[in-house]
Amino acid sequence: MVKNGPAKGCKPFERLVLEVMLAIPPARPRRLARVAAISASVLCVVPLAWAATAFGGDREGPRAELVNLPARSVVPSTTIDSLAGHSRALRVAFLTREDVDQLPSLIKRFGSDVRLPGVRTLSLPQNFNFSFVTLKPWVEKKGNYVNTYHVGRWPGERRNMPDNYDNPVGFIEVTPENLDLRLSTHFTLRSFLTHDQENVWPKYVVMREELLDKLELVLSVLESQNIPTRNVVVLSGFRTPQYNRRASFEGAAYASRHQYGDAADLIIDADHDGRMDDLNRDGSVNFRDTDVINRAVEKVEQQYPELVGGLGLYRAMGPSGPFAHIDVRGTRARWSNARPARALAVNAIAGGDVRVATPSATCKAPPEFAHLCKR
Repeated sequence: MVKNGPAKGCKPFERLVLEVMLAIPPARPRRLARVAAISASVLCVVPLAWAATAFGGDREGPRAELVNLPARSVVPSTTIDSLAGHSRALRVAFLTREDVDQLPSLIKRFGSDVRLPGVRTLSLPQNFNFSFVTLKPWVEKKGNYVNTYHVGRWPGERRNMPDNYDNPVGFIEVTPENLDLRLSTHFTLRSFLTHDQENVWPKYVVMREELLDKLELVLSVLESQNIPTRNVVVLSGFRTPQYNRRASFEGAAYASRHQYGDAADLIIDADHDGRMDDLNRDGSVNFRDTDVINRAVEKVEQQYPELVGGLGLYRAMGPSGPFAHIDVRGTRARWSNARPARALAVNAIAGGDVRVATPSATCKAPPEFAHLCKR
């Protein structure tokens, strides 16, 4: 891991922003804003000072605008929150080699090695850090392996798939040294590892910042309801396709979103007892506690439709109790493995479109949710 402190001083943004504008297609304004924000954060003390405030948890505090932009710039009216996400809780940006090539400021700060897979961290005021993770390119996957790490083949390598099931653009290279890299306020890299190949290093993970952002927003909603979220356990984060196929008997779908780095199964375990907490405060831990997460996800998706995705609510199937699957697939999907009557109640809360799968030999769940029949 490479660390570097904030730069001394801040050069004008005009040339930098024009450079970025020329490098990125105008049809991608969100990406333009994000890259401009990266350039700004790498070069300027002021955004770094803002970042420390933002990451410190004061999510209602002031936001630092990009300044010194050309008056007629096509850069959208946005803030450096482009890096910290809607939640203002992200502490990492995932970059392809092509992204890095469009950011000479990043190369200037960290050197040409920034194009290689790895983590480069900016040390921020108040002991907060923000990391840039350069991905190992997809093209370096050879057959079923990335280096010596067995990943298998993605569905898109075997058959034509919808656009939101495209193969990943790259992989986060995980080493013993960066296992505890802070991705956001509540999550570290370790939380999303596939649960196999314990002694193989480096490991590789696929992750999307949008998932982290959505999870943090959901947790923020829960916190606003005085529900403690200081310990969130990811039961299943990224799954390599080979692991996902081997786990099919346990309920993993062939095209599971877990393979694309935009899904997580989780519980809220603030009391550290290894089980879902009593979120609805009715005195017991049961499927009804997932209703609280359901409402929070609905609220987040209504406010941020670009983070729409799947929500699966699961009754207890192990010692951790009931849990929720949350993803950012880009289309709305709802399902549950609860008894039909109970799922209908959840359906009413969610505003419809909850599909019920009954674990039995006659289960008729849609193909995408066939794993519910195997639980």
